[in-house]
Amino acid sequence: MATARCRQICLSETKYYHCISRCVRQAYLCGQDIATGRSYEHRRDWVEEKLLALKKTFCIDVCAYAVMNNHTHIVLHVDIQKAKRLTDKAIIIRWHKQFKGNWLTHKFIRNEPLSDAEKSILDNTINIYRSRITCISWFMRTLNEYIARRANQEDQCTGRFWEGRFKSQALLDEAALAACMAYVDLNPIRANLAKLPEESK
Repeated sequence: MATARCRQICLSETKYYHCISRCVRQAYLCGQDIATGRSYEHRRDWVEEKLLALKKTFCIDVCAYAVMNNHTHIVLHVDIQKAKRLTDKAIIIRWHKQFKGNWLTHKFIRNEPLSDAEKSILDNTINIYRSRITCISWFMRTLNEYIARRANQEDQCTGRFWEGRFKSQALLDEAALAACMAYVDLNPIRANLAKLPEESK
């Protein structure tokens, strides 16, 4: 039975996590389909561009990543202190970079007056957003949903592109972090996609 995500991720124990997402139905994330000769290399850019964009919304740093033919490895660091230091307005501005927000958050950004009831609702909304921008599940969900939609549109199909859930592994000390980052960097070498890490795309 799968372990609940809340039991896999405990930020009081460590802020570093290794996340793995794998494609289903023998789908190609990157690489070249030997049977058809079709190249999917451009999708590597999709992942990189989205990771850079997500950094502007989430208080989560990308320490290392590897985009393979049918899966991704991403090492993440959750910066809770940064999220706590952000003002309410900064939280909403960050959230609006990836999500629509609601009429109340847009009213607040426009500096329009709010009633006491509206302020109370807005405070609750901001607390939710502040929690979400340090949530690895929200980060990975946003990344994977974006890639899946683009890939399905390009492949002219529907249905799942990724396995049901991404896998996450807590990195509890510096040795584990260093070993994991080396493992991620060497993945393209093991897969014969490059001879040296610095030559890897």
